[in-house]
Amino acid sequence: MTNKLGERVMTTTIPPSPVNILMVDDQPSKLLSYEVMLGELGENLVKASSGREALELLLKMDFAVVLMDVSMPELDGFELAEMIRQHPRFQKTAIIFISAVHLTDVDRLKGYERGAVDYISVPIIPELLRARVSVFAELHRKARQLEALNQELRRLSHSLMMAQDEERRRIARELHDGLGQDLTAAKMMLGALIQPHQPASAKEQAMMEANVMMDHAIKQVRTISHLLHPPLLDEMGLLSALRWYTEGFAKRSGIQTTLEVPREFPRLGPEVETAIFKIAQESLTNVFRHSGAQRATVKLEQLDGRVFISIADDGKGIPKTLAAQQPGSYGIGLIGIKQRVEEHGGQLILQNGTPGTVVEVTIPVKNDRSFPVGARSSNF
Repeated sequence: MTNKLGERVMTTTIPPSPVNILMVDDQPSKLLSYEVMLGELGENLVKASSGREALELLLKMDFAVVLMDVSMPELDGFELAEMIRQHPRFQKTAIIFISAVHLTDVDRLKGYERGAVDYISVPIIPELLRARVSVFAELHRKARQLEALNQELRRLSHSLMMAQDEERRRIARELHDGLGQDLTAAKMMLGALIQPHQPASAKEQAMMEANVMMDHAIKQVRTISHLLHPPLLDEMGLLSALRWYTEGFAKRSGIQTTLEVPREFPRLGPEVETAIFKIAQESLTNVFRHSGAQRATVKLEQLDGRVFISIADDGKGIPKTLAAQQPGSYGIGLIGIKQRVEEHGGQLILQNGTPGTVVEVTIPVKNDRSFPVGARSSNF
């Protein structure tokens, strides 16, 4: 894999996590042969020499597949399978019977009724055993991954609702404490104009104060509206909107913020420009909330049909779990960034700088949706 400068970047492929496979047989030689046959699958093989021992292991561990002999003393395979299926935890556990004797259709039906999903006859063909076990192991792995994704989805849904509620509270506070107060004061000033026996000077003063309050209220409405979606983004494009936002962010946060763009940068499609602006906006919000940084830099460039944006700060950095984008390690802000990047087929990289944090986003763009517009590098 190479980065945008053509430099070689090392990547690591994380192998799938092994699942547990329980092998049950009263003969140690058979358990050893199963272990040899299944060893190359890379799964965690667990041996039990009796049905009782198997039940004890099942209560302690999660198994994808139970491979068991039909004929065992004390507790045979049919009885063990029935006891396993009676427990709610094991109702979906795959049970494969191994039989050294010929089983009639009645015996097979008996096994299926007690929870068996497959039969393998002796002599065992190693390739056949591995193929069948690997299928059920992979199904279990996918089911486990799906459950983890469902849990993450529920967590994210809860986080989204909390974030929406917090955003509503923030806007409500701004409207009440700022806009509401100005409108109330303006109403009081205007009310003074209709009071009888008011001198002309008092009325003129009330009109001037009401005018100031209304100007302030209009400014607040414009600020709130622009922060939600700046008109500059639609009218003048991404660069103008980013200049306006980074300048305002620097003033509001006290963080020295720099915007770096090439001398010539093309206009992009409206959806891509909106996505990039929102990514920069959310990333800078995270810098303000979490980094403790004094400086931040936003870089934007286009190369070979792709647009690159990075947001770097000199703050305290991020945990390794967040840099690896592990589920459960990030909040609603990063979720929004990831979703925008994925919607446009892009790539998101989080990493620690020296010092601080670097957010790098790459998004492919279509050449027919962009046109060059002169743009100089801007520092704020």
